[in-house]
Amino acid sequence: MTRTPVQNPAGRHGRPAYDRDSLLEIAVVVFNERGYDGTGMEELARRLGLSKSSIYHHVSGKEELLELAVNRALDALFAVLDEEEKRAQDPEGGSSESTATARMKRIVHRSVEVLAAELPYVTLLLRLHGNSEVEQRALARRREFDHRVAELMTRAAAEGGIRADIDPHLASRLLFGTVNSLVEWYRPDRDLTVATLADALTTILFDGLHGPATS
Repeated sequence: MTRTPVQNPAGRHGRPAYDRDSLLEIAVVVFNERGYDGTGMEELARRLGLSKSSIYHHVSGKEELLELAVNRALDALFAVLDEEEKRAQDPEGGSSESTATARMKRIVHRSVEVLAAELPYVTLLLRLHGNSEVEQRALARRREFDHRVAELMTRAAAEGGIRADIDPHLASRLLFGTVNSLVEWYRPDRDLTVATLADALTTILFDGLHGPATS
């Protein structure tokens, strides 16, 4: 959802006033509409109703806006993994709720919630091509995320929680490929709550992974 610019209380020059967060929110919308490479500072200034110098008051340029945006998405996703690591280190661990399989289910569920909450930012992240240093750093963090998930999938297979005849790295790619595909069609809808979406996706994905292969 695009935030309405906060109006300058003094009405100076009749221009809207932004803080960095609200400026970023609108910049991400423009990046997603036009593509990051196809968006210049002139277009951002026009959409914001500001001069370029006013934008530079908040950020050094569109590269910083991109870095802020994709880091917001990545930080939210890594927080999901960190939550599960802390849960695994809980002294009361050892129950079925702390198995690698249970942790993977929660990670998928929470990742859907993150995608819904940060939809424009995750969408931008998933559309990066690696054409700049900012994009390359973001893609490197995505690979780190994928690696950590694949390691957990390997442990889930070893404990018998998911079928072992599917390569864990492939399984994790398929899982998160499905989660990431939501950016192409999911839109906030009162008839489809985030909880319902996350529950349905997690159930379908893990019912497909669970149990022995049949000939």
